[in-house]
Amino acid sequence: MAESATENRSIHRFRLVGYGLLGYALMDLIQVLYPPKFFNPAWEVQAIGSLIERVIVPLLGLALVFFGEFYDRNRVEKILLNVLSWLCLVLAIVCLLVIPLGVFGTARLDFQNDQQVNRQAEQQLSQFNKLEQQLDQSSTGDIQALATKAGIPIDPTKEPQALKTEILGRLTTVRSRVQSQIEESRANQKQTLFKNSIKWNLGALLASCLFFFLWKSSDWARQR
Repeated sequence: MAESATENRSIHRFRLVGYGLLGYALMDLIQVLYPPKFFNPAWEVQAIGSLIERVIVPLLGLALVFFGEFYDRNRVEKILLNVLSWLCLVLAIVCLLVIPLGVFGTARLDFQNDQQVNRQAEQQLSQFNKLEQQLDQSSTGDIQALATKAGIPIDPTKEPQALKTEILGRLTTVRSRVQSQIEESRANQKQTLFKNSIKWNLGALLASCLFFFLWKSSDWARQR
């Protein structure tokens, strides 16, 4: 008798924790999706990633809520279980549909990132071009001022033409370094984006299978 009472308390504890986890999942959903920024690929990809990384909470919550099947349930809870069972199927379909949405969102975000990097590169390279044009038309004093502005140390005792040649050589070196940094930043950005996309899409596929399993295994909840 005591053992049976202990089992009953354990079942109710599991279910209570399950409902609590579903409450946390709902709060996470609201936090991630509000305010919505549809047609913004960065927001879409980040929202998908955030939800997939949190999907373990509703999965575990539903598994705990279904624990014990109809044992010691009231009528209202039985209706709720029916709803939650069908919700599992809905979530399985949503997780499956999220995969192409994530793929297209990643492609759009990658294109947007490339455009942003290209604009930054153009701005930085245009500054080098402007410095080179100013250098061609500058006097000795102006050359020294331009070198100081560009952060290039020079020997002020050199002839103007030698100064120009030296500064142009250093500008070329700095330009090459900046271009290398831009390309490295672009490559790192792409790598991070696509690694996350693969992880989230595989996570969505796995979550879809698990939600479908919960729906299939909770057929008893849909029979009453």
